[in-house]
Amino acid sequence: MSNVFARFSKPARSVVVEAQEHARELRSPTIEVEHLLLGITSRPAPDLRNMLTCNGIVPEKVHAALCGTASEEPLGEQDAAALRYIGIDLDSVRAALEATFGDGALEHALPDDAASGGRLPLGGYLTYGHIPFAPGAKHALELTLREAISRGDDRIETGHVLLGIMGAASPVTQTLLGGDEGIQALREAVLQLLDQAA
Repeated sequence: MSNVFARFSKPARSVVVEAQEHARELRSPTIEVEHLLLGITSRPAPDLRNMLTCNGIVPEKVHAALCGTASEEPLGEQDAAALRYIGIDLDSVRAALEATFGDGALEHALPDDAASGGRLPLGGYLTYGHIPFAPGAKHALELTLREAISRGDDRIETGHVLLGIMGAASPVTQTLLGGDEGIQALREAVLQLLDQAA
């Protein structure tokens, strides 16, 4: 994979770096296709910015999709009701944890240095540095290279990365990109941008 990155332009490389940073920020054990899309929306090349924005593909929307619809509570009401049924009261558990570890213990479960990697208080480790690519993200990067080769382009630009993401779209990225129709329209627009830049 490293020899592939040698062909990436500086903006295209920054997309991959951003994807890794977003994966780390979101505490994902792997870099997913969605993180690559978030990387593109976070630092789009100027020529892609308007196209993405016009299609409603903005960093806030992608970030929100990655964060899901999780509430501040670790378990929903149905989960809490199911646990109460077997004799576990979440409010009692929270109160006991806060009595032992202090107010807001659950909100501050990881120390500041653990978020960036290191030994956890009860054993185990978070990884430093490199976060591996999930199979879908690897496939997206392989498609990125194929797109550039098939066009006869010497360098891999952010447009090529977006084409790779569209080719390896997960259900989440497919929705964010507007489904099959949205992806087809975006693909044509990206190909036009790449043709203009050539």
